[in-house]
Parts: sequence; C-alpha cells; structure tokens
Amino acid sequence: MRGNRFGYYIREGIGSIFTHGFMSFASVCIIVACLLIMGSFTLLALNVDSVIDTMESQNAILAFVNEDFSEEQARAIQPALEALDNVETVYFVNKDTAWDSYVDTYENPSFFEGLDSSFIRHRFVIYIKDIALMAETRDAVCNVAGIADVNAQLEISRGFVTLRNIVTFVSLIIVAILFAISLFIMSNTVKLTTYERKDEIAIMKMVGATSAFIRWPFVVQGLILGLMGSLTSYLLEWGIYQVVTTKVVSSSGLNFLTTIPFSVVAIPILVAFLVVGLGVGIVGSLVAIKNYLKV
Repeated sequence: MRGNRFGYYIREGIGSIFTHGFMSFASVCIIVACLLIMGSFTLLALNVDSVIDTMESQNAILAFVNEDFSEEQARAIQPALEALDNVETVYFVNKDTAWDSYVDTYENPSFFEGLDSSFIRHRFVIYIKDIALMAETRDAVCNVAGIADVNAQLEISRGFVTLRNIVTFVSLIIVAILFAISLFIMSNTVKLTTYERKDEIAIMKMVGATSAFIRWPFVVQGLILGLMGSLTSYLLEWGIYQVVTTKVVSSSGLNFLTTIPFSVVAIPILVAFLVVGLGVGIVGSLVAIKNYLKV
C-alpha cells in the first residue's frame, strides 16, 4: 500500500512538471539564475580572501637590533622573538645581506661606492599568524631585549582586515537576499500551477484525502525542479569559473593574482547548491499549496 502511494506521489509530481512545462521551465531557470549569482559571489569572496591571505603573508614586521650588537649577540635574540604569541616564523638578516639587498634595488650600484654595511643594523623579518593582531605583536617585539626599533605597516594591515570584513559581510547579505528572492519567486511560480488545480484539491479534501496525501506530489515536484536547477547551475558555475580563472591567469595585467582551483571548492559548492536548490523547491511548493489545503 505504501509502495503504491509512493508511486502515486512520484507519478503525480513528474506529471505536473510536464503538464505545466512552461512554468516548470521558468522555476528551474529562476533557481539556476539565483544559484549562479549566489555561487559567483561566494567564489569571488573566497578568492578575494585568498588574495588577502597571500598579501598578509608578505606583510611582515621588521625588527632592528641594537647597533652595538655583534652578529652572534643579535642571533641570540631569535628564540625570544619566536616565543611571542601570534608569531609564525622569524628570519635573521645580517648587515651584509641587508646591504646587498638594498643596493640591488637600484639600477646603478655606483651610487654606493665607498659605502658599506657598517652603518646599518642586523634585523629580523617576522611573519605573523593573524594580521589583525599586528599592533599587539609589534608592541611585544618592541619589549624584547636587544630590539632597538620596529617597523610594522599597521595601516596596510588594517586595510587588509577592513577589506576582508567588507567582502565577507557584503557576500553574506547578497546570498541571503538572493535566497529569499528565489524562495519567494519559486513559491509564487508554483502557486500559479497550483491555482489551476485548486478545484481538484478542494474535491480531494471533501472526499477525505489528508493534507499530506495532497501535499506530497507537490513536494516531489518541487524536489525534482530544485534538483534540476541545482545540477544545472553547478555545471554552469563550474564552466564559467574555469573560463574566468583561465582568463585571469593568462592576463598579463592580472598574473599577480592567484585563484583557488575549482577542485578545492567543488564538493562544498555542490552540497551548497543541492541544499539551497532542494530547499527552495520543497519549501516553495509547501508555501504555495498551504492556502489551498484550508477547505
């Protein structure tokens, strides 16, 4: 009996899709459009966050050692710096290496004839874990014995943190709005198909059919439409992302940007698309039929 009933739900749900083909097609297109926009903003936010992480990793603190310290004395400070909270790695740079690096930044080394590294200091390049805590880390480095001066790009670090927060907030707001819009449009689209069957629903209620018996075919219909929309939008998102990232990588003006391979986010994106698509399809159908069950 249950098997027959389940088969009835499937047949009615699929039959309704083909009976109202245009509205079903419109529902799938709406789900695809909303998921594509949501997915694109999500991937954009993930890539921006990845770029910011890369830039953060290059934004280091420079700690200059007291000028009267020998190289051996300067190197002895490194364990104290590595023990500080929020410190990822510490690299020691002696005077000669720092001087050579400085001279190499100029095209004409003859400017520095007669000069040597004696007037500059040994230093440490310190990479931190969380750029948001750069100010606190800088203060802790300043308090280490033997450190004379610290150079930390606080304004740049604050800019990175602000940019990341803005991108994350805007992306979440857009995704939430698009989900609400897709749910609203989906429910109203199903309402149009449901309206044509309002008399049939009323008769079924009058002869004793339960609300669940009437509702399930519409749930199956919404589930199938949501599944079709989810899979279609996922394949389109995959193709669009591959095209865009290939263009970015091959562009001479944007080759400094790194993009996340789609394979890294493929499973989470697929799961998210299925959850949202099926959720919109099922909930939209339930909302659409709700009023017609009140007989």
